[in-house]
Amino acid sequence: MIRPGADELLTQLIASAEGQPVNYVILQAMVEEASNAGACRALGLLGLEDKTARRDMDELRELLGSWRDVKKSAWQTVTRWVVRIILAMLMVSIAYQSNLRALLRS
Repeated sequence: MIRPGADELLTQLIASAEGQPVNYVILQAMVEEASNAGACRALGLLGLEDKTARRDMDELRELLGSWRDVKKSAWQTVTRWVVRIILAMLMVSIAYQSNLRALLRS
């Protein structure tokens, strides 16, 4: 959220620095105010300048964490099933190769 008077403060700092040798305190204050104003404008363009933005971001982080958990769980489940299918096929192949069919018929 843009602080009240931030643009005015930046304007005053620039006006006080004009025509004077470089004053690093004023220069640092100008940079800080300009970066703060730019960050506030960027947040405003993203729609994150209101008081509920923090809660919205927390909910988005929670949702993203849940999505990652679901994705990880899904991959683990698919991997388990693939391994089970491969093992079952291996067992059938071994049974076929060792003529267990003939043993079961007798």
